[in-house]
Amino acid sequence: MGADKVVASAAEAVADIGDGASLAVGGFGLCGVPAVLIEALYERGATGLRVVSNNCGLDGRGLGRLLAAGRIARAMGSYVGENKEFARQYLGGEIEVELMPQGTLAERLRAGGSGIPAFYTPAGVGTLVAEGGLPWRYAPDGSVAVASPPKEVREFGGRSHVLEEAITTDFALVRAAKGDRHGNLVFDKAARNFNPLCAMAGRVTVAEVEELVEPGAIDPDHVHLPGVFVQRVVPLTPEQAADKPIEKRTVRSGEPTARSEEPTVRSDERTVREVRD
Repeated sequence: MGADKVVASAAEAVADIGDGASLAVGGFGLCGVPAVLIEALYERGATGLRVVSNNCGLDGRGLGRLLAAGRIARAMGSYVGENKEFARQYLGGEIEVELMPQGTLAERLRAGGSGIPAFYTPAGVGTLVAEGGLPWRYAPDGSVAVASPPKEVREFGGRSHVLEEAITTDFALVRAAKGDRHGNLVFDKAARNFNPLCAMAGRVTVAEVEELVEPGAIDPDHVHLPGVFVQRVVPLTPEQAADKPIEKRTVRSGEPTARSEEPTVRSDERTVREVRD
């Protein structure tokens, strides 16, 4: 029998995340983001955090909450996106940022969780990713205060590859659609992008789950992430599980259909079709 990993609250689940901790945080934009755990960490007051995530949320949402409060000292990711505060802090020299190709980020997390110390990839060869010089931190006057170092490049099969090191973190925060008491998780659609990889990379992984089920309720063939990678499970309330804001609304152009439907409004996690009465 596996251990029951359910904890009573998000606050309890993040209580030992202290100043300067490194975190791998799942999600993409606002899709699959462990917002409840992030909010609990915000309330805890931990600062000087070193975050690994595809992006840093939006202004006031997701990791954007910690960012706006000045709690993040360093961020590793592949996308600044439309978070104006993230861009402002980076260009103003208030935060150190290591950007990398998105596939490289994913593989560095996966490698860390798999015990692989490093790997070679062709992505980034011939650019500052391999040659060094990417601005990690700017000085107040706009000059580069800290730049990325050059990386080892080797040839395999007549093609150059750059050496990338694996990523592991002190903690990982992820969100799953379903999970059992042993930590086995199932992710919904695009939320399966970075969440499993971040969970693998964390030494202590905390998962907030929209639906908690008993062990055995999930078909083993349907498990996306085995419980061996998860140490704590936080079940969400129905209200918390339903809180999924739309990151950016876009409207499809074209004439209404024969059913007199309005244009489709798309989001990261769902499509909302508004129909005239």
